[in-house]
Amino acid sequence: MITELVREGRWDDFRLSRLFSSDLAPIWVSRILVELKHEPRLALNLFDRAKTRISVGHATESYCLIAHILFCSRMYNDARNVLKELISLNKGVVPCSEILDVLWSTRNVCIPGFGVFDSFFSVLVDLGFLDDAYGCFLRLRSFNVLPKTRSCNYLLDRLVKAGNLDFSWQCFEDMIASGPSPNVYTYNIMIGYLCKEGDLDAARKLFAQMKEGRVNPDIVTYNSLIDGTGKLGELQEMTSIYEEMKEAGCSPCAVTYNTLINCLCKHKEMDSAFGYLNEMKSSGIKPNVVTYSTFIDAFCKEGMLQEAIKFFIDMRRVGLLPNEFTYTSLIDAKCKAGKMDEAFKLVKEMLELGLKLNIVTYTALLNGLCEQGRLREAEDIFKLLLKNGITPNAKSYTALMHGYMKSKRLDDAMNILEQMKEKNIVQNELLHGTVVWGLCNQGKLEDAKNYFDEMEGQGIEATSVVYTTLIDAFFKAGKSTEARDMLDEMQRRNITPTVVTYCAVIDGLCSLGCVEEAIVHFNNMPNIGLQPNLMVYTALIDGLCKNLFLEAAKTFFDEMLDRGSFKEWSNRRSKMFV
Repeated sequence: MITELVREGRWDDFRLSRLFSSDLAPIWVSRILVELKHEPRLALNLFDRAKTRISVGHATESYCLIAHILFCSRMYNDARNVLKELISLNKGVVPCSEILDVLWSTRNVCIPGFGVFDSFFSVLVDLGFLDDAYGCFLRLRSFNVLPKTRSCNYLLDRLVKAGNLDFSWQCFEDMIASGPSPNVYTYNIMIGYLCKEGDLDAARKLFAQMKEGRVNPDIVTYNSLIDGTGKLGELQEMTSIYEEMKEAGCSPCAVTYNTLINCLCKHKEMDSAFGYLNEMKSSGIKPNVVTYSTFIDAFCKEGMLQEAIKFFIDMRRVGLLPNEFTYTSLIDAKCKAGKMDEAFKLVKEMLELGLKLNIVTYTALLNGLCEQGRLREAEDIFKLLLKNGITPNAKSYTALMHGYMKSKRLDDAMNILEQMKEKNIVQNELLHGTVVWGLCNQGKLEDAKNYFDEMEGQGIEATSVVYTTLIDAFFKAGKSTEARDMLDEMQRRNITPTVVTYCAVIDGLCSLGCVEEAIVHFNNMPNIGLQPNLMVYTALIDGLCKNLFLEAAKTFFDEMLDRGSFKEWSNRRSKMFV
C-alpha cells in the first residue's frame, strides 16, 4: 500500500506523513527502497523527500541501499553523491569501517557488483580522509575485493602531495602485494615524488622494477628522471636517460627540453644548454616562455645582462609575453648591478602588463636599495609589500636588516630580529651571518661573540661564513689568539674553511708579521681541495711586500702568472716591484 502511494506520487497522503513521523521511519524507508530497487529514480525521489521529513534522519542502511540501487542502475554520479553525503554526515560519529561493513552487508539488494565499493573508496580520498581510505583498502582486501588501479593511484597521488612518503610507500607496497596491478601512472606518481625529494636510488629501483614488470615508461616517467638526475648535477646520467627515452620511442616534448636546459643552466653548462635549444627548434618544437625565462635567469645569475636583455627582446619579438619569473630575474640582476632606476622601469612595465610582484621581486628591490644606502625607499617598499598582502620571509627581513647594519642603525636592525622571533620566522644562515657581520662591522666584537655563543646554545650550527667573519674581525682588531681559536674550532667541527676564510687568515697573519705561518696556510689550501684565487694571492703578495720579503713575493707573483688565471695582473707587474 505505501509503495503504491509512492508510485502514485501522493506525498501528502496522511499514511505517508504518519510513516515519516514514526520512530520506525528509517526502517520502513529501507524496506520500501528494496521494493523499489528496479525503479531507481523513484527510489531516489523517495530517499530525498524522506530525508527532510524523518526527524532522526536516514539510517546508514538506507544510504547503503540507495547507493547499491543507483549504482546497479548505472546512475553513478547519484550513487557517488549519496556516499559522499553519508560519509560527511557521519565523520567523527560513525567510523568509516562500520559504514563499509553496512555497505558490504547490503550488497545483495541488487545483482552483486563491486563497483560501488571502489566508488566508496574514491569518495574517501576525494574528501581527504586518507587514513580512512587506506583502512578501507585493507578492509576490502579481506573481502577479496579491491579498488580499481585508478582509484588507488588517486590515493597515492594525494598522499604524495601531502608529503607523507612513509604512508605512500606502505600503500604502494600493499598495492603491489595485493593487486590491483600498478600501471604507468602508479609508477609515475612514486618516481616523480622520489625525484623531487632527491631520492634517486629509490627512483632508479622503481624504474627498473617498472620495466621488469613489463610496464612501459612514458614521457612523464623519463621527464621526472631527467629532472631528478639533472638537479643533483648528475648530468651524464641525465643525458643517458634522455637518449634511452628516444631509443624507447618516446619523442621529447617542450617539458623535456626545458628540463634539460634548466638543469644545464643551473650547473653553468651553457654550451650544452644551447645545443638542446637548437635541437628543440630543429625538432619543430617552439621554445616557450619557460625556455626563454630559463636562459634569461641563467644569464642574469652570471652577470651577463646584455645577453639576458637580448633574449628578453627576442621572446617578445616572437609573440611570447614575459611572466613574473622572467621580470624578477631581470629586476634582481639590475639591482645587483646597482642599476635601480632600470630595475624600477621593469617593475612599472611588469605592473602595466597586469603581473604582480612576488616576494622574490620585493626582496631583490630591498637588497638593491639597502646596498645603496637608500633605506627610506627600502622601508617604503617593505610597507608596500605588507599592504599588498605578501608575508615577508627570512630573506626579505635579512635584506632590510643588512641595510640597517650597513648604515650603522643597530637598534633598527635588532628590532627586525625581534619581529622575526615574534612571528616565528625561521632565521636562516644568511640572517645569522648578517647579524654577526653587522656587529663586527661596528666594532662590537664582544656582542658578536655573545650572539655566536647564543646560536650555539640554541643548537644552531654556525656556517663557514659566520666563522670567517669573526676570524677576519678578530685579526683586524689585533686579537690574533681569538682569531686562531676560531679557526681551530672551525676545523675541529669539520666545517670546511673556504677560499674567503683563507684570504682573511693570510691577510690577518701578514698584518701581524706572521708571514711564515701565512705561507703554511697558503700551501695547505690544495690539501683540502681549494685553489688560491686572485684575492688570496693579493693578500699574500701584499703581506710579503710590506714585511720586506720581496724575493718571496716575486716568486708567488710569478707562480700566480704561470697559472694563467690572472691576466689582469700583467699590467700591474712593473708597478708592484718598483
